[in-house]
Amino acid sequence: MPELPEVETTKRGIAPYLEGQEITEVLVRQPRLRVPVPDDLPERLIGARIGTLTRRAKYLQIPIQQSPNAATLLWHLGMSGSLRIAQVGDIPKKHDHVDVVTASGHVLRYHDPRRFGFVDWQLGDGTADRRLVHLGPEPFDEMFNGEWLYKLSRNKRVAVKPFLMDNRIVVGAGNIYATEALFMAGIDPRRAAGRISLERYKLLAAAVKEVLAAAITQGGTTLRDFVSGQGEPGYFAQRLNVYGRQGQPCLRCGAELQRITLGQRASVFCPGCQR
Repeated sequence: MPELPEVETTKRGIAPYLEGQEITEVLVRQPRLRVPVPDDLPERLIGARIGTLTRRAKYLQIPIQQSPNAATLLWHLGMSGSLRIAQVGDIPKKHDHVDVVTASGHVLRYHDPRRFGFVDWQLGDGTADRRLVHLGPEPFDEMFNGEWLYKLSRNKRVAVKPFLMDNRIVVGAGNIYATEALFMAGIDPRRAAGRISLERYKLLAAAVKEVLAAAITQGGTTLRDFVSGQGEPGYFAQRLNVYGRQGQPCLRCGAELQRITLGQRASVFCPGCQR
């Protein structure tokens, strides 16, 4: 599933081809996504100009500048979706469901075999959307730190890994990156969130920032069919320390990595390094 680094990588990849461009055509080949594509999407978009792309959690926000009201396309990649830049005339693939064509001849093309993603239309900047209002801070915001995690974790019996993956606590710490951050901080993913000290939460917050920044720098994590805006795979998977390496030796201490299930998600950790 595309996570925050993959969405950020996509945003950075497609933005230079879209920002400031006029939309000349919208093609909807398959409207039945997780949220049905609005029937009037072409009517709303054609003739409008694209503003500066932003991201909130795993939602890509594409501002649409038109008179009299500004609006936002809220795009989510679901489990298997990707956004690529194509050229007018490029033959679409089987699961290419939506095209947004610009006056420059570039096409924003949405590909999604499972159709769990969506594109939706919101008036204004989209920040009041019900899917966004309850989200926690971005991992690179100043308010996300060890003190924040410590404060919200008090009296929590839930294991620290699902606690960290809760989007109300912080966005972007999906399964891969929570697994890696807990390893970097030396914290057992099974430990109760309320039983972790402030000093250890400071290490964990720093690890979350570090692992996500590294993944973004390297273009996201290659899992199955994720690709960036230019169709290039991510490369962070080459640096994974524990995720997907169950049964292999820990790269730090040599102990055999163990696989467990927490919150219905697979988790791998080192019994020697993570306490």
